[in-house]
Amino acid sequence: MPFAQFDPSRLRLLPLAERQHDVDRSCFIWAEQTPGGFSHPDLVQLGRAVVEARRTGASVIFFCGAHVLRQGCSPLLIDLMERGMLTHLALNGAGAIHDFELALIGKTCESVARYVSLGQFGLWQETGWINEAVSAGVRDGLGFGEAVGRMIEERQFPFRATSVLAAGYRLRVPVTVHVAIGQDIIHEHPNFDAAATGVATYRDFLIFTQSVSQLEGGVFCNIGTAVAGPEVYLKALAMARNVAHQEGRQIRHFITAVFDLADLGEDLSREAAKDDPRYYFRPFKTILVRTVADGGRSFYIRGQHRETVPALYHEILRAAGWR
Repeated sequence: MPFAQFDPSRLRLLPLAERQHDVDRSCFIWAEQTPGGFSHPDLVQLGRAVVEARRTGASVIFFCGAHVLRQGCSPLLIDLMERGMLTHLALNGAGAIHDFELALIGKTCESVARYVSLGQFGLWQETGWINEAVSAGVRDGLGFGEAVGRMIEERQFPFRATSVLAAGYRLRVPVTVHVAIGQDIIHEHPNFDAAATGVATYRDFLIFTQSVSQLEGGVFCNIGTAVAGPEVYLKALAMARNVAHQEGRQIRHFITAVFDLADLGEDLSREAAKDDPRYYFRPFKTILVRTVADGGRSFYIRGQHRETVPALYHEILRAAGWR
């Protein structure tokens, strides 16, 4: 006999208008704003590497955690997409949810402590529209990111101009969403279709892998994602290199960068020992060391995303002659 399962049809969902929000559009950092005071010597080299990658037609891929969007960086990412400097943006499921809510109502982010106590955390009616977008997209052959971006754009959400998902759909730049079932609030909803979500996020993984296959001479930046980014990138690179070897090509000479807060010490050229807690910080060993060990270079930019991402943005523009 199968184990007993929870029945999600019993859940009560409330409208987003009744939710208290911690983030609104005032967080956004705009392209025309004066750069802040953050500086790092490696950002100059990284900015030049992005411009050179685009000159040669190589991929420039950012994999961003949800906090990158919550700290207001969406307009800068969209501007890089519009300028042709960012060829692929990858998100986790939470990133897609924040982008969707900001596009719909101009607000996002609820207090976990408040709403989990009330039994209401994540159970908001309009946010569940993402599940409808994904199911419809799967029927049309789309991946997760493109399906949600299509809904935002075609239904003309009020604040779609600052949605990275809508921008990807509009500009034909892949914005992929990499989901682990059970991690996102929309998985609580009665309209959640696990099969459709699995198909959609797997399509996005294959789209991501295709972008990684063009990474020779390119740039991969992992920004604020400690697990999803490194793990998805690692598997995609293994697949891309497998095919490249069969075709007599190499994917070895590229730049990686990690943007995060952890203190990793001075020596980033080799991974930490297994009895060192830093060994279990995947961006360190996977992105900064292992995958660039045979011809690439890596950089670690430590700081708040609200400071580091704009600093990189302006260095890219300077390197391209737009500043």
